[in-house]
Amino acid sequence: MSPTSLARQNSELADRRVLVVEDDPTVLEVATTYLQSAGFIVDVATDGFDGIDAAARLSPDLIVLDRMLPGIDGAEVCRRIRASSSVPIILLTALGSPDDRIVGLEAGADDYLTKPFSPRELVLRVQSILRRSMNEFAPELAFELGEFSLDPSARIVTKHGAELALSAREFDLFSFLLKHPRQVFSRDQLLRSVWGWEFGDLSTVTVTVRRVREKIELDPTTPVILTTVWGVGYRLNIEGAS
Repeated sequence: MSPTSLARQNSELADRRVLVVEDDPTVLEVATTYLQSAGFIVDVATDGFDGIDAAARLSPDLIVLDRMLPGIDGAEVCRRIRASSSVPIILLTALGSPDDRIVGLEAGADDYLTKPFSPRELVLRVQSILRRSMNEFAPELAFELGEFSLDPSARIVTKHGAELALSAREFDLFSFLLKHPRQVFSRDQLLRSVWGWEFGDLSTVTVTVRRVREKIELDPTTPVILTTVWGVGYRLNIEGAS
């Protein structure tokens, strides 16, 4: 499928702004060409410091971020952006080991692609994340559950009235669990239901659960709200949920 075909099928995403932070000129050109052909406005930065500056100045709808950058590496760029923004971040990494991918996820990345990657897959990942953040489907009603309130249309979760600083993927995971309290989900099930992947690195789920716990638990090292059911998966325990 050509990038032009992808654009026709996803016209609702036209004019969304994507920032690509990549120092390899070939990768940068390919990613930019495909994303522009798919209808996105694309801005570029070629090192980490420029990427941080561009993220603050341009307020992109999504960032595609290389893991290995001159000046400051992609994981640190991600941490600094995430300190003040929940913008979705897709990490591009040539480092194939699970530990290297986990570093990026723990820094706040929502997704990752391993180099060499298919430019078509990059476009599809960008479209998938942005589509979720736009709530293209019928609007869902806000509701309260225990100490939490969820407003799906505004993509806001509050705890005791205070808004939680959740990244795009953290919001997706926690809102899914809020809609299914006291149910146990395996990592495979969450990967399919939240990420939309039929297969993938299960540590992606593990790291995102850990990041959510840091936002919702009084003591993330001994969670009582988002707990592990050993050998099975994870369960959200909310007082008053049936």
